[in-house]
Amino acid sequence: MILALESSCDETAVAVFDPARGLTGEWIHSQIALHEAYGGVVPDLASREHLAHFGPLLERALGAVPAEKISRIAVTNGPGLAACLAMGLSTAKSLGLAWGVPVVGVNHLRAHAFSPFIALHAGQPAAFDAAFAKLLPHLGLLVSGGNTALFSIDESRRIRLLASTMDDAAGEALDKGAKLLGLGYPGGPQVEKLAAQGNAAAYAFPKAVAQRSSLEFSFSGLKTSLRYQLEKMTPAEIAARKADLCASYQAAVFNALVRKAALALERGGYRSFGLSGGVANNRTLQAELANIAQARNIPFLRAQPQHTGDNAGMIAFAAWAEREAGGLSATGLDLAIAPSLPLALG
Repeated sequence: MILALESSCDETAVAVFDPARGLTGEWIHSQIALHEAYGGVVPDLASREHLAHFGPLLERALGAVPAEKISRIAVTNGPGLAACLAMGLSTAKSLGLAWGVPVVGVNHLRAHAFSPFIALHAGQPAAFDAAFAKLLPHLGLLVSGGNTALFSIDESRRIRLLASTMDDAAGEALDKGAKLLGLGYPGGPQVEKLAAQGNAAAYAFPKAVAQRSSLEFSFSGLKTSLRYQLEKMTPAEIAARKADLCASYQAAVFNALVRKAALALERGGYRSFGLSGGVANNRTLQAELANIAQARNIPFLRAQPQHTGDNAGMIAFAAWAEREAGGLSATGLDLAIAPSLPLALG
């Protein structure tokens, strides 16, 4: 079995993965309430929370799965906040030394890339490799607060970056828009909630795309457009039209994601399309992306809600899924944190 630790940002998480059965347990401590007062993650506070909560979470995990059954420890070594990554890595190395088992570093972004396939493995563990092979090559869209990327997974399970954002990530654009509108933290879910009650055609925000023929994304101009729009309105007008503003702003973000994903699907002979990352929970985005996959008669796979944010389940699964694909970091005590670790080379 694989014991996984995740602490790249503000979630302390532990999971156990059994290749023969799937994820046998997941435990997580969220820090959202702690950082809400600051409007974002405070690294020093986050690292202290990891220090306080890894012990209790590990006690719960080892109460369900004895230590002697653990054959490998997987830990997020990047990208992420340096102090937070260090907490997870030091914990993993300590356990590895105590138990005499290897420690392997997992790329947090690559774990997101593989997360839509966790449910496939859970449904047919013994036949997963054969079922997975039929879905390759795969086009994936990773959408989170810190990353927006289109990537492919080829028949050898190698990941290639096709495009990313030139400035803000899509999730970051939604969070910044929420802040301009005076909504709570995290902002994306607040925007989604109000957008469901509004008219997406009420305001003509610019479509957040780079060059039309390029797969790259650009969202910084969209945030500026919203700020200019709000400067022209009175506080009373903003309050009265907040749902329409959210719906129109969210539509502009999603228009870019859908258009670029559709363009990528047209250019490649992909056999499946996947969605991962924190923004993958948005039902409007799910529906729009499912439609473009259906139009091309290929399966649409999305990460399950518990595997869209920072979680150890996807870390454990990636450590197993990438065992022969060359995407894992070095093992052992020489393993180091890599705060700026990229998803893959372009």
